[in-house]
Order: sequence, then structure tokens, then C-alpha cells
Amino acid sequence: MKIYLVSACLTGLKTQYDGRIITSAACIKAVEGGVCIPVCPEQLGGLPTPRTAADLVGGDGHDVLAGRARVLDRTGVDVTENYILGARQVLAIARQHDTEKVFLKARSPSCGLAPKVGVTAALLQAEGYEIVALE
Repeated sequence: MKIYLVSACLTGLKTQYDGRIITSAACIKAVEGGVCIPVCPEQLGGLPTPRTAADLVGGDGHDVLAGRARVLDRTGVDVTENYILGARQVLAIARQHDTEKVFLKARSPSCGLAPKVGVTAALLQAEGYEIVALE
């Protein structure tokens, strides 16, 4: 059976930064027939839900991991270490399972692939995981 890691917010869990509950029909369809493991890098990194929205500053997720960029919430609080810790936690979960593919929330400073690669997406890419961004 195929095992997928999925951004928890896409599965209808209350993990989105603003506390809204969403469910991605595309995500549910994509993981059909497999085992879906929901993950939220921000929560795994110690941030609450709801939380202040955050942005990548000075680069993308690869730059954050290399120490060249930061993640700041919209009030100016530096949450870089939370994002890095969360990304490492997601990677640990991926390694514990024979993860086939990772479905992540598009346009997220953790999970997004565009317009900037998020911190978790960057770490998983560097480790060779196949990532699909979904709304």
C-alpha cells in the first residue's frame, strides 16, 4: 500500500494559520487507495493554531535552511527556528515510513513550491522526496 504525507490543512484538520477548516478535493482524490499521514510543520515546530501569517524574507526555503533568509510573521516576530524544527519533524516522519509521495499546501512558507519554495518543501526536495503542491 502506498504511503503519502499530506499537509494536514488539506485534509480538513484545523491546522491552517487562520484556524479555518478547509478540505482539498484534489488532495482527497490523489491519496485515494493509499495511507494518508497528515502533518503540519508549523504545529510540529511549536506554533499554535490560529497563528499570525508568516512570510519568507530574504530568499526561499533553501536559503532559510542555509541561514541566508528568515521566516517572519506579519508582526515582525522571527519564527525561523519553528519552521526549521517543523521541517525536520516532517522529514523524520517521512523517513519512518516508506513514503511514496508528499502532497503539500501551495503558497505556504512551509509547504509551498511557488512563488517561493517553502522551508519544509525545500528540506524534503533536498532529501529526494517527490512533492506535489495542492490548493
